[in-house]
Amino acid sequence: MTVGLSVAEILDLPALVPLWPTVGKALGLAESTTYQLAAENRLPGDLEVIRLGRRRVVRTVDLHKFLGLVPGNSETAAEATAAVSNEHPIPTA
Repeated sequence: MTVGLSVAEILDLPALVPLWPTVGKALGLAESTTYQLAAENRLPGDLEVIRLGRRRVVRTVDLHKFLGLVPGNSETAAEATAAVSNEHPIPTA
């Protein structure tokens, strides 16, 4: 089972992120599915895969746009964080 990334983790990413695990987990995909979709140029949101030698990376800004998280727009980030918080409430002791 693939565990996704939190909104805070996604917003704290560098300018370029690796296809796996970062992009795959952010999209909720398995490793093999992530690489297969990238090889077929079928990643959701038309995310462009950039090859750096053997590495495959994606621009973080493109990932943010696809996920609806625009850096610098605190209202969007706050709404996304609130939505995630409502979906996964923190248990109280």
